Amino acid sequence: MGASKMPLDHWFVLLENLTVIRSSRHALSLVFVAVLGAQAAEPALTLELWPGAVPGEKGEVGKEHYLADQPGPRPVQRLTNVSRPTLAVYRPNAANDTGASVVICPGGGYSILAMDLEGTEVAAWLNSIGVTGIVLKYRVPARKDRPRHLAPLQDAQRAVSLVRSKAAAWKLDPNRIGILGFSAGGHLAAAAATNFDQRQYEAIDEADKASCRPDFAVLVYPAYLTAGESLAPEIRVGPKTPPVFFAHAGDDRISPENSIRMYLALKRAGVPAELHVFVSGGHGFGLRPSEHPSSGWPRHCEAWMRKSGLLEKRS
Repeated sequence: MGASKMPLDHWFVLLENLTVIRSSRHALSLVFVAVLGAQAAEPALTLELWPGAVPGEKGEVGKEHYLADQPGPRPVQRLTNVSRPTLAVYRPNAANDTGASVVICPGGGYSILAMDLEGTEVAAWLNSIGVTGIVLKYRVPARKDRPRHLAPLQDAQRAVSLVRSKAAAWKLDPNRIGILGFSAGGHLAAAAATNFDQRQYEAIDEADKASCRPDFAVLVYPAYLTAGESLAPEIRVGPKTPPVFFAHAGDDRISPENSIRMYLALKRAGVPAELHVFVSGGHGFGLRPSEHPSSGWPRHCEAWMRKSGLLEKRS
């Protein structure tokens, strides 16, 4: 049977069923508590993404606000009605700074943004491994009569270009700027990683002369990557797509086929990629510790980044 005909479930997929003894799980939890405790720190810098009018905005959404906490032991800060996108820059300790940076795209179904679970907590983890975390507050909810990802993709492309244009001033390596996204934010990160050759807005200033191509991408339980048996048309994988790390749970209601199909497309295109499908973890686990193997994804991602040379200290 040819590769193009082989059923998806016959492909090798890395499944990890980690057995964690009580003491190790406790130690892991303490590490995560320490990292997540840092997420309350103020960003070093917050700036407007667009210097003037935001492309395509018509004032059709209400005032930006946080929704009330949902019941449960682990509340999530859910922001909606974003019409003025921003970047919040969180810097690592100077002695630990590698010069690498990552634009973070929180998830939320293109309706809300999970700003702590998939934003500031992620920046704190990145800081702990010497990476500048840059939380992108992109436009939600989806605008009427426009593809749901279009305004967010404009914001993501602008974010990568803006960070690259500020690299010297912010002491970042312009060749180690990544993008990381969760769920719908994973779709957004994938779209940004595969559409850098088609900027979705007219260049407006000097910042837009800098490339909007991320140097790497991290997709955690990405959604909306498939359309039937193929990738969604906006996920345009090719030889110049940057390297990608995937983390997904096998029992996620958003099927791991989203990650698997894009991983296979990357392999066919000759693009380095690493895929982890964990036996359990569900959806929306972020970095918060649990009894599920999916909690281990940050450790694997850090190892992938180190092996890829993304965490080498600047000379």
